[in-house]
Amino acid sequence: MLKVYTDAATKGYPGPSGIGVYIKNETESFTISKFIGEFSNHEAEFIAVIEALSYCQEFFPNEILSFRSDSKLVVETVEKQFVKNKVFKPYHEKISKMSEVFPYFFIKWIPEKQNHHADQLARKALINRTT
Repeated sequence: MLKVYTDAATKGYPGPSGIGVYIKNETESFTISKFIGEFSNHEAEFIAVIEALSYCQEFFPNEILSFRSDSKLVVETVEKQFVKNKVFKPYHEKISKMSEVFPYFFIKWIPEKQNHHADQLARKALINRTT
């Protein structure tokens, strides 16, 4: 099972945004720190999950995935399989479709202080504007 932590950092609303993904299994860890352009923080949080799913599809296609995010909006949207805001609907649909290929996909909310690896990666991407 992989533990996948996602986060986003945005300056402004909307504004320049970076995402961070921290993936760990029993023996290794993997990171993504990526500047994604101009988005709202909520959009960037969804994009972080999508980026993490894409990475897992490529490198860990048959793994059980346990995602963790400090974004209540993203976690509740994915858990309830429902979104009211039209802007977030395409993100939700993409996450739903991408997660279907894994044997098991879980997502849970965690406090910000438990998400420091992904937070640092997102902030680094925003500061350095790395892709």
